[in-house]
Amino acid sequence: MSSSLPAHGAEPVEAPSDLAAWATWFASAEIPVLRDTADSLEGFRANEDNVDANSLGEMISGDPMMTLKVLAYESGHRGRRVVTPAETVISALVMMGISPFFRAFGPQTTIDDVLAHRPEALAGLQRVMLRAHRGANFALAFAIHRTDPDAAVIHAAALLHEFAEMLLWCHAPTLALRLQAMQTADPELRSSAAQLSVLHVELADLQRALAEEWRLPALLVDSTCEPQPAGQTSARIVALAARLARHTARDWNNPAIPDDVSEIATLLNLSPEATLHLLTGI
Repeated sequence: MSSSLPAHGAEPVEAPSDLAAWATWFASAEIPVLRDTADSLEGFRANEDNVDANSLGEMISGDPMMTLKVLAYESGHRGRRVVTPAETVISALVMMGISPFFRAFGPQTTIDDVLAHRPEALAGLQRVMLRAHRGANFALAFAIHRTDPDAAVIHAAALLHEFAEMLLWCHAPTLALRLQAMQTADPELRSSAAQLSVLHVELADLQRALAEEWRLPALLVDSTCEPQPAGQTSARIVALAARLARHTARDWNNPAIPDDVSEIATLLNLSPEATLHLLTGI
């Protein structure tokens, strides 16, 4: 069992034995972004004087990797007088300023660059990102139904709910593929058990460690806890949305979906029938 990870640029083929090693390694790894994001960013840069936080933030918010990158950077460069952390990309850009943002974020490395020779890993990452978008759409719909004033924050947290797995696909594709193969071979195998077997850690634990290291929004940490902290409705929304996105990734025939619908119905104060109708329409 390996106790250390290679330098960045070389991927691990065996997992380290502890959470701390994983967290330290990922915390210093570059976060690649979608190619469309990298291209759009250069378009905005060429017209910087006319760029505002809303238009730039909306573009970035479509990419969970760039969203993660911006929030992590802002938290690490936050002024001492800033008490309230940024919870969305737009609020982070407002705190940073547009010109400082462009100085901090030059041309971006893309996930296509990183996984150019690993098409099967790129496909795996794309599936996780699609699931993240699906979960974010569910979460936003739930928040809007509840007229939650923090709908934008909830959407951002749901988009990042899978970020540890995304980083795994980017930087440890061999292990990510090994994990995928194990779960494909045994659909009854719990994700946590498969992760412990292959990675020696659970991705939820790794994600919490990274979220704390990068001082990401508390909602992102709370939503990965089981159960969610008492009274944390926003965390519950994110967790249920992410769970439903995972269970409906292929179709609506997963045997766990009725339980999801029941819990979401309680959350939204709707009947199970009305809830299912709402969900299938999102």
